[in-house]
Amino acid sequence: MYRQKMIMGLGVFLALLLGGGAALPEASASGQGASRPWSAGVRTFKGWAFDVCSAPSRDTMRRWRSSDYRAVGVYFGGRGRFCRHQPNLNRGWMRAVHGMGWGVLPVYVGSQAVCVKARHKKGVGIGRHPWRQGVREARDAVRRAGALGMQRRSPLYLDMEAYDYRKRACARRTLSFVRGWDREVRRHGYVPGFYSSAGSGVRHMEAARRAGVPDLPSVMWFARWHTRPHLYREPSLRRHAWHPERRIHQYAGNVKERHGGRTLVVDRNLVHAPVARVR
Repeated sequence: MYRQKMIMGLGVFLALLLGGGAALPEASASGQGASRPWSAGVRTFKGWAFDVCSAPSRDTMRRWRSSDYRAVGVYFGGRGRFCRHQPNLNRGWMRAVHGMGWGVLPVYVGSQAVCVKARHKKGVGIGRHPWRQGVREARDAVRRAGALGMQRRSPLYLDMEAYDYRKRACARRTLSFVRGWDREVRRHGYVPGFYSSAGSGVRHMEAARRAGVPDLPSVMWFARWHTRPHLYREPSLRRHAWHPERRIHQYAGNVKERHGGRTLVVDRNLVHAPVARVR
């Protein structure tokens, strides 16, 4: 009886946090329909990846083939993007690195939660109409991805930096923005992904998944640094959630590495998830 009351209490808490009524039955493993292989045309990658604030030159990418990395995260758009000047990132760069055998993880840093923890992100908060804003920014992401030669069925990863998801009003606004973004990205034939800290945004999306909320991301990219790389031992996610081929673990950040005579400051990732289809 005590266990039953605890479960019911959790359901009420989730419903209040997510701004809905009674909690729904637990959603499927992926957070979006039954857990099944990706549809034809979605390209997945399994292995090591790095992401870096500004896309490296083609020559650097060629030299870094000497490393164990075979995928790279690039920040291709969004009003919250820190490295807005990307002199190397264009359609030619995408084709070149794709031709070298690199997988590309496209990251879009749009509007951020109003309760975001990073001070430098507070100036790009989600407005009073979060769903519409999410849709509008999703269209921008799709347009920019297309301009870089990323085809439909490519993933677009929405970067939502750490925020205080326990603040209910902020949590509702953020979730509405994310859901609007996801639905619009999906409507255009792309795969919506989500990047955030394991202890905030990722925990928030998992709560939404368990409450049966629709229009959630299809891929989960969680940041938990200072730990060994793993995909299915993350405490904030149930093991069967976003599985299979739907997870990325960013396990270290701001690390200086040198390969092929070129040094970069990167974040390290373990990946089993979709990468861009480049034409």
